[in-house]
Amino acid sequence: MLADLLKRNADWSQRRSQEEPGYFARLATRQTPEFFWIGCSDSRVPANVVAGLDPGEVFVHRNVANVIHSADMNMLSALEFAVDALSIREIIVCGHYGCGGVKAATEDLPHGLADHWLEPVRRLARAYAVDRAQAESPESRRDRLAELNVVEGVRRVAETPILQRAWARGNDIRVHGLIYGLKDGRLRDLDCTIARRQVPEAAE
Repeated sequence: MLADLLKRNADWSQRRSQEEPGYFARLATRQTPEFFWIGCSDSRVPANVVAGLDPGEVFVHRNVANVIHSADMNMLSALEFAVDALSIREIIVCGHYGCGGVKAATEDLPHGLADHWLEPVRRLARAYAVDRAQAESPESRRDRLAELNVVEGVRRVAETPILQRAWARGNDIRVHGLIYGLKDGRLRDLDCTIARRQVPEAAE
């Protein structure tokens, strides 16, 4: 398996160099992505692939069910680096339909540590139980929960001190919410973008 992976890498590297000589030399000298992507760890949703972007164009953080925890130092460190070091101005929280993490959050089954991680999703499921009950099937209800999880994630990112300080400095940063369809490969805008004018000014 590893030998096959290494061969695939060598073949890809060779093809890329033939298609665009100097590609890797250029990529190695700088990192100037336009987007910071917070997405799900699902192997079917690689950020640069589904967004049609090349390596170097998107800075990525992924976790199970793209959950935004206010005490997640991994996510916060990546967010701070994206905003302060890379000067990224477009932040995307992206979930996907058919999310296994969202499904786990709706099941009355033990999932180990994942149960602790998915508690915010479970809380959303309870808060929007009436809204979700209008969906026609269990799959539709889970997909609605995946959308709600993205909207909540956008709000939580916007509330971080990192974003609040950046907006207070006058940085023009926008936080968007997208959802990806595994069945059609399409990204959809959930129309929940938050920009500086929509949030309270950071405290002095």
